[in-house]
Amino acid sequence: MRDINRFIDHTLLKADATFDDIKRLCEEARRYNFFSVCVNQVYVNYSKELLKNSDVKVCTVVGFPLGATDIETKIFETKRSLQLGADEIDMVMNIGYMKSKMYERIVDEIKCIKEVCKNKVLKVIVETCLLTEDEKREVVKLLIEGKADFIKTSTGFSTGGAKVEDIKLFKSIAGNRINIKASGGIRDLKSALDMIENGATRIGSSNSVKIMGGDL
Repeated sequence: MRDINRFIDHTLLKADATFDDIKRLCEEARRYNFFSVCVNQVYVNYSKELLKNSDVKVCTVVGFPLGATDIETKIFETKRSLQLGADEIDMVMNIGYMKSKMYERIVDEIKCIKEVCKNKVLKVIVETCLLTEDEKREVVKLLIEGKADFIKTSTGFSTGGAKVEDIKLFKSIAGNRINIKASGGIRDLKSALDMIENGATRIGSSNSVKIMGGDL
């Protein structure tokens, strides 16, 4: 597939990531012209500086990796991330709310964060590996109601990552009403293409260079 690089959020969210690691990430993103880098908030400003005069955006995470902080905390985190220069926000949904069928709270949370983001892209991580089939169906509808820009499969820090069958399911329910980001465990070109061909419009991976056929 042509221009697969522009589907990719080149990702490094490990706890032991150093500034040198982030510099390497940004250099790789610039070299391959990935859509964005996805980094923890403390590296947003640094990444923004390294990527100035490029097309690569800077994405960061909110409520990561559990999603188990209250709306006010997520709002503060989002505001600060945008002040630091983040172009996109990947926010972890409160999985406990989903399991408790507190659907209204989920929608309210997404709406509140999207209001802060305004024209910036908001992706909501739903951690598919922790959801039942019925919950996966319901969560797509909730994210659409909350006006999220993307539904994202996984943090990469739980019990499983992106699966093609989940991408197919999300696409069958959402149509073109919300974008889909496949993230978690995508380590090669075939996996990335499978996700895209079945409806993903963005790929999150820490193996982006390998996907592009480069040397890690």
